Amino acid sequence: MTTARAPRPVGREPLPTALAGGWPQGGEPETWLLSVSAYTAALDAAAPGKVLDAEELERAGRFLRAEDRERYTAAHMGLRQLLGGYLGVDPAAVPFTREDCPGCGGPHGRPAVVGAPLHFNMSHAGDLVLFAFAGTPVGADVEKLQPASVVDQVAQSLHPRERAELDALPIADRPAAFGRCWTRKEAYLKGIGTGLSQDPAQDYVGTGREPVPVGPWALIDVPVESGYAAAMALRGPGRAG
Repeated sequence: MTTARAPRPVGREPLPTALAGGWPQGGEPETWLLSVSAYTAALDAAAPGKVLDAEELERAGRFLRAEDRERYTAAHMGLRQLLGGYLGVDPAAVPFTREDCPGCGGPHGRPAVVGAPLHFNMSHAGDLVLFAFAGTPVGADVEKLQPASVVDQVAQSLHPRERAELDALPIADRPAAFGRCWTRKEAYLKGIGTGLSQDPAQDYVGTGREPVPVGPWALIDVPVESGYAAAMALRGPGRAG
């Protein structure tokens, strides 16, 4: 059974030398966690222009709020830094592509790197960015915990068994249980490449302490700081779906 180790932090310092061109490491998935505020404070103002491509820079510039722009920039800088370390290439030269969408066949499925047996996914919420890397398809999601009033509204989109589990809990326990469920579900949907275009009520992942696998996909809760929930979805080797 795969378990989640505490994610490692992403900073400005060079990655451990073991990462340089070194994937997979024993075939085990790895997660990294970035603090947007800390990363941004330490980042050279000129760095994004040297690392991000024209499309990323243009998209970052479209954000009206500084916090959204900083979160996007930090997330994509961190992703390029980590992929560059794993692949042994300059972060600015990471060859991104998109897999075919499993729903329509269009070129907007899971993000990927050209010619590398390395799968990855990322998610951001609030001050955190979560990155997941594996030798098989992987999805990741991090969310800020929501108040019970919001949980009651959004929970209507969950699987009927998940809604029943939340209803059976004391109100004070529902935000954490919902966070576990929603991050597992989003990680899985991102892993298979559909995202929320697939009905989140379709598959049961559970709201309790132990995630429920979906077909060949293992769901793993990722430890993060208080006020957040996070999860990773990992497809078993050699299995379709």
